[in-house]
Amino acid sequence: MSRERLVVIGADAGGMTAASQARRRRGAESLEIIAIDRGRHASYSACGIPYWIGGLVGSVDALVARTVDEFRKQDIEVRLRQEAVGLDLDAGVVTVHDHETGGDHTLSFDQLVLGTGAIPVRPDIAGIDAPGVYGVQTLDDGEAVRAAVAGDGARRAVVVGGGYIGLEMAEAFVERGLEVTVVEAAPQPMSTLDPDVGALVADAVRGLGVTLLTDEQVTAIRTGAGGEAVGVVTAGGEIPADIVVLGLGVRPNTALARDAGVKIGVAGGVATDMRMRTLSHGNVWAAGDCVQTVNRVSAAPVHVPLGTHANKQGRVAGINIAGGYATFPGVVGTAVTRVCSLEVARTGLREAEAERAGLRFVSTLTESTTRAGYFPGTRPITIKMIAEKRSGRLLGAQIVGQEGAAKRIDVLATAIWNGMTVEEVSGLDLSYAPPFAPVWDPVLIAARKSWDAVELEVRADYSPQP
Repeated sequence: MSRERLVVIGADAGGMTAASQARRRRGAESLEIIAIDRGRHASYSACGIPYWIGGLVGSVDALVARTVDEFRKQDIEVRLRQEAVGLDLDAGVVTVHDHETGGDHTLSFDQLVLGTGAIPVRPDIAGIDAPGVYGVQTLDDGEAVRAAVAGDGARRAVVVGGGYIGLEMAEAFVERGLEVTVVEAAPQPMSTLDPDVGALVADAVRGLGVTLLTDEQVTAIRTGAGGEAVGVVTAGGEIPADIVVLGLGVRPNTALARDAGVKIGVAGGVATDMRMRTLSHGNVWAAGDCVQTVNRVSAAPVHVPLGTHANKQGRVAGINIAGGYATFPGVVGTAVTRVCSLEVARTGLREAEAERAGLRFVSTLTESTTRAGYFPGTRPITIKMIAEKRSGRLLGAQIVGQEGAAKRIDVLATAIWNGMTVEEVSGLDLSYAPPFAPVWDPVLIAARKSWDAVELEVRADYSPQP
């Protein structure tokens, strides 16, 4: 009996989870699995890269979830430094470039998983491709950055963009003793937050000793005599730099899929059904940061590049490839990060997203404490809630606070996932003990305040007009 062959392009979270799930459900005698990746590592935690660069994580090996040898024991063949450079979907053939030998060869498949991930956004400005300008998306990228700042060779770092990766890299450079400047084009860092919450993050970033420039656009990368980056140019002048890191976000890596005729969605990612099968080809699946999904609150197509989604999507794809049935139901955009001691979290819609969705809403900002006020170690916490007018349905939430603040977002993400109102959230039976929360948890206080604002709007809408 001839074996069916599954080829996975991209040996990280989405692709390798798909491979592992397919293998669990189908034995090696009926399904051959080959994964290829242009990098030097497979199945690693990209989210941990800034913490390794900053020294909090001691070894690059600690970021690797599963080695090539471990996959081999599962009868999954992983071929590194092998880049897919062409796809003939009708013939079922991948053209592969071998970065070790420099040659090309072909690889046939019966089923294909696209797990090509995302690539850092690079603005179209002079010098952007100069040596010394880095994106931080893969473990190979992280190794290059760490090598660049090792020893005493780099003293000044400029981070272009104040998103998650940008601020995490800024903190990592501070930990390594570098002088750090973050240049952000928006009025506040972290565009995934509303500006009033982003302002709290800005204060924390400056408290690290980072120079944070907002409303500032980078117009060029200044290069030295050898062509290397020596600074960035903005409308306000030039900022010297020994290393420049791009923190402008990422976009789906879909060039290979697009060129092969795979349907790309309006959010820029590969378009799939709920089973992670591409809309254009029945034997081609996709998972991870290259994929477009749907926001469950706004019903809008979105690209949300997070490892949590990549693993879930890969699991769904692998189950279906193996003949089972599973679906990926979409996202609500839950994310957390930490800037020094400040924890930052968000879920659901921001105000601007709610407006684009045509929703009428009220917003409230509530301040509380992470523990009972009298208990040692209690810290401030600020929660923003966005609720739909009249119905009171929770649309979004953002949290900024010290230790013990951020993971409270999971309660609110669960509420949004299940379509709860802020009135219902205010009555949740949440745990209480002085070391963990006040008797009224900050989530309950914020929900109660949000419901009060909804009721005011309802009364105003129905008040008799003079």
